[in-house]
Amino acid sequence: MKVFKGNILTVDEQNSVVNYLIEDKGIIIYAGNELPEAFKTVPVTDLGEKALIPAFADTHQHFASFSTFQAGLNVMEATSNKEILSWVKDFVARSSAKTLIAFGASPYSVEEKRLVSREELDSVCPDKEIMVVKYDGHACIVNTKLLNKMKKQVKDLRGFHEDTGEMNQEAFFKFSDYITSSLSIPDLYKNMQNAVDFMASKGIGMVHTVSGVGFAGDLDITMEKIFAKSLKNGFQLRVFPQSMNTKVATKRKLPRIGGCFQCALDGCFGSHDASLNAPYSDAEGGDGVLYYDDEKVINFCKEANRKGLQIEMHAIGDKAFDQATRALKAALDDFPRENHRHGIIHDCLPTDEGLKICKDYKIQMPVQSAFINWKQEPDEYLESILGEDRLKKLNPINTFLKNNITVSFGSDAPCTTPDPISWIDRAVNNSNISERISVQDALRMCTINGYYTSFDDDKRGSLEKGKIADMVILSQNPYNIQTSEIKNLEVCELYLSGKKYTSARENIFKSVIRGLFSKGGSY
Repeated sequence: MKVFKGNILTVDEQNSVVNYLIEDKGIIIYAGNELPEAFKTVPVTDLGEKALIPAFADTHQHFASFSTFQAGLNVMEATSNKEILSWVKDFVARSSAKTLIAFGASPYSVEEKRLVSREELDSVCPDKEIMVVKYDGHACIVNTKLLNKMKKQVKDLRGFHEDTGEMNQEAFFKFSDYITSSLSIPDLYKNMQNAVDFMASKGIGMVHTVSGVGFAGDLDITMEKIFAKSLKNGFQLRVFPQSMNTKVATKRKLPRIGGCFQCALDGCFGSHDASLNAPYSDAEGGDGVLYYDDEKVINFCKEANRKGLQIEMHAIGDKAFDQATRALKAALDDFPRENHRHGIIHDCLPTDEGLKICKDYKIQMPVQSAFINWKQEPDEYLESILGEDRLKKLNPINTFLKNNITVSFGSDAPCTTPDPISWIDRAVNNSNISERISVQDALRMCTINGYYTSFDDDKRGSLEKGKIADMVILSQNPYNIQTSEIKNLEVCELYLSGKKYTSARENIFKSVIRGLFSKGGSY
């Protein structure tokens, strides 16, 4: 049994702040302003200037990919391609793997204002296969050794660029499949354990992972389900299969389906393939890529909805957003469900028509406030391709609130680092002042709204009597500091089921066996 005293931000319906919280056997048994007489002999943890909040939830992440890329070379902070190539050269020298992965290259944050090229990669890595993934996770650059390995499979696919080594769209997906299928399963499992520990250090207690890329028989989905069941430290995973084949979910007894890749309706701004209702404003022009026609998307949504599955789909551009809303509306008109919690991921450029559908049909939005003021995709670049008017309409979180749409925050890792403090900071300090939100609303989007998104809000996500004691101690009370100081908040401790977080790292064989035969656990 534990008693906490101080700034306790419950994130209940009233955003109540109380003085005391009592946890017993992993359950919150009291949250209020006066300590009941029966508990006055229990030792008290005095928070002082710190604050107790619910554990964070990351509602959109590519967990297997994040785990893999985190173990590779992160080049996001590079300021030049010369620096990237230097880092790659050192990485090659110290790595024993035959296939290497680097992540985070952006033409908009380096002085050359372009991606590294195939020839440049060859100059520092001629003898090993290497793929440098673009920051948005929708394109990559490969060296000649890897290109020659895959050329027959990709040369006729959309997005194949042999001269530069840049691969987009279907060509990128094929290279991504190859890389993931070449990974050692024990190494991937170990990387997953390390990734969970990293996210716990950021106060995250639950992750919604979108999976199903590159592994034969969708092995990564099966692995993540086993991994989720094996965890004994209280960390939660919710697995979304990225497929338009509903059997991928139903045969694994998963209640949800969706994500990116096969469930992506378009691409992204950084690769000029986010699908737009009006052409891009720059010289490249075009209106992006809509991967499917309406009939295919509507049929998928109708089938999944009728089978009782929760649906989520990726939509970045306004044309894709409209397609997603039309398809979900058609599915719910065909077979009404009151508590479906279907969602559209990203929602970067919504339309008024689509927003009305989301409001009327209670469609929720896992969005990425980390995309606001994003170094890898700065406003100057976005304005150059979209124009000033569309720039002002990007990531309109306050507009979503005004339409009574449930918004949750996610990292889209590995595209951005899972860091809820940063999500709150970007949302409350948005450079577009009209779209700023309060700290209270931002905290809800990182906590209770995220748990709502996966039907977990009855057990987790707020500090209320009867709920599981998944909690974070912050270095300060975010309600009482200047919004400019939000970025300086630190996670001091994570409690899951009332216990201080313990590492996910353990013997892989034991973990897999427990996951295979465990009858409990949530995934």
